[in-house]
Amino acid sequence: MESSSLPLHLCRPQKLSAIINRLYFLLYIIALLAHFHYTTCSFLQTTPPSKFHILVFASELLLSLLWLFHQAYLWRPVSRNVFPERLPDNKLLPSIDVFICTADPKKEPPLEVMNTVLSAMALDYPPDKLHVYLSDDASSSVTLQALREACSFSRSWLPFCSKFGIKSRCPKAYFSNLDNDHNNGFADQSLEYDEEREKIKRKYKLFEESIKRAEESAVIKETDCKRAQHNPSIVEVINDADEGTDPQVQTPLLMYVSREKTPFHPHHFKAGALNVLLRVSSIISNSPYILALDCDMYCNDPTSARQAMCFHLDTKISPSLAFVQFPQKFHTVTKSDIYDSHLRTTFMIRCPGMDGLQGPMLSGTGFYMKREALYGNVSQKDLLHLKQSFGTSNEFIVSLQLSNQHNIIDGRTLSKSLQQEAQFLASCTYEEDTPWGKQIGFLYNSMVEDYFTGFLLHCKGWNSVLCNPSRPAFLGTATTKLNDTLVQGTRWNCGLLEVTLSKFCPPIYGLSRMSVLQTMCYGYYALQPLFSLPLWCLATVPQICLLNGIPIYPKVSSSWFLIFASVFVFSLLKHLEEVLITGGSVQTWWNEQRFWMIKSITAYTYGILDTIRKHCGTRQPSFLLTDKVADDEQMRLYQMGKFNFQMSANLLTPLVTVVILNMISFAGGIARMVIQGSWDEMFGQVFLSFYILLVNYPVIDGMTSRKDKARIPPSVALLSLVLSIVFLSLCSMALRFEL
Repeated sequence: MESSSLPLHLCRPQKLSAIINRLYFLLYIIALLAHFHYTTCSFLQTTPPSKFHILVFASELLLSLLWLFHQAYLWRPVSRNVFPERLPDNKLLPSIDVFICTADPKKEPPLEVMNTVLSAMALDYPPDKLHVYLSDDASSSVTLQALREACSFSRSWLPFCSKFGIKSRCPKAYFSNLDNDHNNGFADQSLEYDEEREKIKRKYKLFEESIKRAEESAVIKETDCKRAQHNPSIVEVINDADEGTDPQVQTPLLMYVSREKTPFHPHHFKAGALNVLLRVSSIISNSPYILALDCDMYCNDPTSARQAMCFHLDTKISPSLAFVQFPQKFHTVTKSDIYDSHLRTTFMIRCPGMDGLQGPMLSGTGFYMKREALYGNVSQKDLLHLKQSFGTSNEFIVSLQLSNQHNIIDGRTLSKSLQQEAQFLASCTYEEDTPWGKQIGFLYNSMVEDYFTGFLLHCKGWNSVLCNPSRPAFLGTATTKLNDTLVQGTRWNCGLLEVTLSKFCPPIYGLSRMSVLQTMCYGYYALQPLFSLPLWCLATVPQICLLNGIPIYPKVSSSWFLIFASVFVFSLLKHLEEVLITGGSVQTWWNEQRFWMIKSITAYTYGILDTIRKHCGTRQPSFLLTDKVADDEQMRLYQMGKFNFQMSANLLTPLVTVVILNMISFAGGIARMVIQGSWDEMFGQVFLSFYILLVNYPVIDGMTSRKDKARIPPSVALLSLVLSIVFLSLCSMALRFEL
């Protein structure tokens, strides 16, 4: 059989996982219905039912709704294999534009950004069909100079990688790899390899030093001062053809783009930067496919582009395929993973589940997107409608009708007219009175442009696939500080809730445009911030009742207690099963339980509050970059598996308050059980407090035994204690008044 007739990829349903998931759904739904039957009957027998019982029941209903939405991910999981060796010859492969965005040289060090750029330039793909664009929202001269240095270094780095079959094509990752990651096929040339490696290592050291000198000379003060002034658009070809370099060394086109920014125009953060790159690249390289990368997410597998093409070039799925999503993985995550940075549930459970439906969500980085999907159908629009939709640039309008038509002339030099047109496309006013960012390009109606863009693409009938190879295609830098993780989570959840409150609410808008299961998947994420409401209720209300002798759950001696216990145990066991089958451990499962509770009390809660404030007009949209620079002490604590509580008191106080409140209720419940012998009635509530304390042991440790700088400050612990006592006293007074 000829290779051209063989499939480029295979899709295999995970039948065993689907069977287990559906059996679990059946058992759990039976237990859940029995639980609600008991609670409803109890309400009918008590007139009127207690407000506390109603609150707990409402919380359980909301949790059950979110659980039901989550089952859509588990209904039909699939896995995929690709066969890049079956792709057509290089000359028949489509070209790819790589988009990399950076915004702040302080939080995103230029050296790290350049390593990502170099790894993208070194992809195992024809150099003439690869074009790398760096968007610099800080308009930093240091970043521009660093990009020029990276271009110079690439003329040595790329041939070295190609010659010796290097897999880790991010220089920093390669030189820190003790395994000498190169193709074993060159073992007979080990002496030559060693010599070349030492030579390229010396060049990389010079490259590092040149960037550090540029940083020191600029002191990177320009970012802060430029934020308050006008920055004109800059579009520059970095690897010009007339530099006197070896003409036999082919490197991808490298472009620097800094869009125009003024204090008087909204810039829409990352989505706005991507849309500028989309327009500028259209009149320069106009590749039919786009790879989007975060500036710290370097290419770890040089074959990722070929793997993605195994889907995009498959004639059976290509017409409706919008993007190929690779999982986000991180090289800085420790074995303990105390901050759940692996995102294991997202990329190893939910994404394969959505892949069996209409495809995974867009994840913001590490995806190969079809340019046509972002433009929509332009073939049926006349010139007037095209200009109303896409803006007034004639060059850009022409590019809509073409694909892979390069406008670079005289080697790699932009003509003066093309340079001016590119700068016009990067101006801050170009999108005014057009559907850009609303119906065209990357959508910025919320802080989660990736979720929102993917959602509307799926609503329009596009599909997506997940490609999860054994070697991670991309590796990024995970947050190593609790504050950064929770601030990032707050931003995401604020954006998700904004989508929920808009006309694009997934459970409503998506239901008539997607399958029910795909709609449920998007609905789960949109409603995810609501986890905070039942968590707050279950972490406080049963405890208040425990201290005041009010039973919430059935007696241990009652057979109905088994129903309540089974709902709780089934949830824990299902999560444990998911962790174990995806390569995790019991410790991983426990850490994920802990961090889910921490996020619910903090990031989810503040996500809701920020959304309310924005809708009331008391808070302006903001985008806080995650700091990619970690000090030695921060890394030491993270590697030891110790929480770093050097964080905002606003985030820390609610968490500590919940823990102290449960400490008080647990001690009071034990005393009540010993003195009054009410263990039969109160055991469920005592156990709930004990479980919350057990899960949050690092918080207790941070308040009591730790003496380092990253402990919980005594002032926060004292404030939380006062808040807990006041809260419990007010609730007790209200109870006595009601009775």
